[in-house]
Amino acid sequence: MTKELCFVIDQISREKGISRESLVEVLEAALLSAARKKFSSKSNIGLRIDPKTCEISVFETMTVVDELTDPETEMRSAEAAAAYPGKVAGDTIEIPIPMPDFGRIAAQTAKQVIFQKVRDAEREIIFDEYKDKIGQVVSGTVLRRERGCYFLSVGKAEAVMPIKEAMPNENLKRGDIVKALLADVRHTIKGPAIMLSRTDPNFIVGLFKMEVPEINDGVVIIKGIAREAGERTKIAVTSKDQSIDAVGACVGMKGTRVQSIVRELRGERIDIIQWSEDPRLFIARSLTPANVDRVGINEEAERTAMVIADDQQLSLAIGKRGQNIKLATKLTGWEIEVISESEYSKMKIEQTDRSLDEALKIETKKNKSNEA
Repeated sequence: MTKELCFVIDQISREKGISRESLVEVLEAALLSAARKKFSSKSNIGLRIDPKTCEISVFETMTVVDELTDPETEMRSAEAAAAYPGKVAGDTIEIPIPMPDFGRIAAQTAKQVIFQKVRDAEREIIFDEYKDKIGQVVSGTVLRRERGCYFLSVGKAEAVMPIKEAMPNENLKRGDIVKALLADVRHTIKGPAIMLSRTDPNFIVGLFKMEVPEINDGVVIIKGIAREAGERTKIAVTSKDQSIDAVGACVGMKGTRVQSIVRELRGERIDIIQWSEDPRLFIARSLTPANVDRVGINEEAERTAMVIADDQQLSLAIGKRGQNIKLATKLTGWEIEVISESEYSKMKIEQTDRSLDEALKIETKKNKSNEA
């Protein structure tokens, strides 16, 4: 019995990744629960498992007293001294109870409690393992799709990715291997819930850290990111080392690094921009792939910027459905307005005409005043 028990404990410990000491404690609690159920008339039942031999001891705990008040839990000092030499009032005595008295029901109860305790221990291990990985990119295998979610196998755990956190128009199938951001780990009634996302902007950051050693080492720094999942991402980078081209490091030799990320993102476009302390230069670069002529800023009026682009570059600067300018605004933190060169010239002419009209009115007033 004891050898079999030791074998089972060791086997569960290896398979479930639970320490042997924890399993012995769980088993003690489970068997004690079964023993108390079997000997329900006794309130002083105890149980102990030898951690080395797995020998199980079930016993009654009796307190040695001079005056007996509760025969179920107490023993007179005279009786105790005769049966257990050296025991005096105030000491406790453990009286062994034969194991066969457990019975089939008690063993079944112990089994159920053990399984529950093992499940609880497994859940805690999973929670502790993944709570420190929040914000990291993990790989998972798609298991199934149900109730508006994808379920993925991530290591020894099962993770959940709501369909709204998958890439737009992405239809993952069973067996597909994908990367995702580990967005959150939380306790639920059914155990730890590992939440994944492929739409979070930090997913892009994580992918770049994986593909670009200079970012992972902290030499190249990501200063900002703006994203419309499945469509386009703009990411601003800079380098601590002047000898290292931040944009070039992210693009990689012949574009290998960024192309690897684009493939993972199912073709999502990525604009890698050199960050600058000069807001005019940063705003101009943020409107990539458009080339702009001039940038005017007004820091007092809620950080607004006026960008003048060549007529042929205007639609490129604004982007389809205003996407390019919207992402540039989010990336830079400036409210950007883009106008064409011809529109700007027309505004300047109108402004000049108004100034001339105002000057003419003032001159006319002066002349009338002098005549009077």
